[in-house]
Amino acid sequence: MAEAYGWPADLSEDDILHRLVALNHARAAEEAAGHIRWLRPDYQNPAGRIAAAKTGKLDLGDTAEPADKPTWPKSMPDQMAAVRDALSDLGQATPEQVARSFKRGRATSVLPLLESMTALGLAARSGEGVYRPTR
Repeated sequence: MAEAYGWPADLSEDDILHRLVALNHARAAEEAAGHIRWLRPDYQNPAGRIAAAKTGKLDLGDTAEPADKPTWPKSMPDQMAAVRDALSDLGQATPEQVARSFKRGRATSVLPLLESMTALGLAARSGEGVYRPTR
């Protein structure tokens, strides 16, 4: 491995680790400045474009929770009503999609409620794990 990086062959594991960490930090700084080192430039970057400099802000896209999402209820009856209402609004959804309707909603909490609703005839489940309201 040392040969691939142009390092002496007799480096200890600790020295190799330190050098790899330093190299990682150097590459991260280069990428943050917009300089990307391609392994196969003709394949990965045929136009030879340099990436735009990063702003240092992480773009989470659609994963950020809007302020208007309701908080996941604490009590079981309120959770059941909330899941029923969310499923009704969505028309059909997976447990993950229903959970994303709430701040701090979890699919592992939503799934048993959807299964209970199915047992009570309030929802139906398709083979793909998608639930829909029946009423």
